Amino acid sequence: MSDPITILIVDDHAVVRRGVQAFLEAQPDFAVVGEAGSGGEAVLLATDLAPDVVLMDLVMPGMDGVQATRLVKQKSPGSQVIVLTSYHEDEHIFPAIRAGALSYLLKDIGLPDLADAIRKAACGEVVMHPHIAARVVQELDGASHPDMASFAQLSEREREVLRLIAEGLSNAAIADRLVLSEKTVKSHVRNILGKLHLVDRTQAAIFAWRQGLMGS
Repeated sequence: MSDPITILIVDDHAVVRRGVQAFLEAQPDFAVVGEAGSGGEAVLLATDLAPDVVLMDLVMPGMDGVQATRLVKQKSPGSQVIVLTSYHEDEHIFPAIRAGALSYLLKDIGLPDLADAIRKAACGEVVMHPHIAARVVQELDGASHPDMASFAQLSEREREVLRLIAEGLSNAAIADRLVLSEKTVKSHVRNILGKLHLVDRTQAAIFAWRQGLMGS
């Protein structure tokens, strides 16, 4: 039997933490290793516990979820952060994604769907609430974005890396998959963003999705 997926729950409302924890601990492949009521506490626990997945609320007193996400990714790079919040405005969505959140879900999600998202996050797969996914795509549509002529400038290796970015894999995971050094992968990512005139990995992933590259 494989090791359970370890989870850290971060929310400033104790009743929310208890409810989510009770459900998750009933799943045979999950282990809730900690809970935090603030962003600062979340960073300390993530540093100490290195959980596979962090469920991160955004609006909390003191350090908010965006700053906490950024620091968690610095202190425990292997931890995947799932934002679980009631907020779906742009000023929350895009900072959270840029801070390193893998997935962005709203608290109206069903518990079975939350469990599925956690399992996918543990494998590096992105899950977005449909509203959030639509907003991210609209943001890319409203900005200058590349076309297939730009894609043609990518080398075959860069195209492989782009597809893996779109799958939600980290640089380290891409390096393992392609048997490359992480430094080489970082160089490929930098080249991809430059050739496609994109700002970050999220835009690169959306470009791949929009162009139908995932099945190519």
